[in-house]
Amino acid sequence: MKYSIVFQPRAISEIQHSINYYDEQQKGLGEEFYTELFEYIDAIVVNPFYKIHSEKIRILPLKKFPFVIFYWIDESENKAYIEAVFHTSQSTDRYLTK
Repeated sequence: MKYSIVFQPRAISEIQHSINYYDEQQKGLGEEFYTELFEYIDAIVVNPFYKIHSEKIRILPLKKFPFVIFYWIDESENKAYIEAVFHTSQSTDRYLTK
C-alpha cells in the first residue's frame, strides 16, 4: 500500500533553501537536487520502512547530495511525515526534538 507524504513547514523551508543555494553555485544544480530528493521521497511513498534513527524517526540519505531525509510514519493512516531535509554536516540534535 502506498503512503501519502506530508511535509512539515521546516522541511519545506529547508528544501527551498537548499535549491536556492545550489542554483547560486551552478545554474541547474538546484533542479538536480530537487529531482534526486523527490526520487527518494517517491521511494518512501512505496516503502517507508527505511532505517530507524530513533524511537520514531526514520532516515533516508541521498546519494549524490550530502543530505538526509528525516521522517516518521503513521501506519494507521498510511502517511509519512517529512520532518527535515538537512545537510549531513549539521547536528541531528537540532532536528530531533520529539
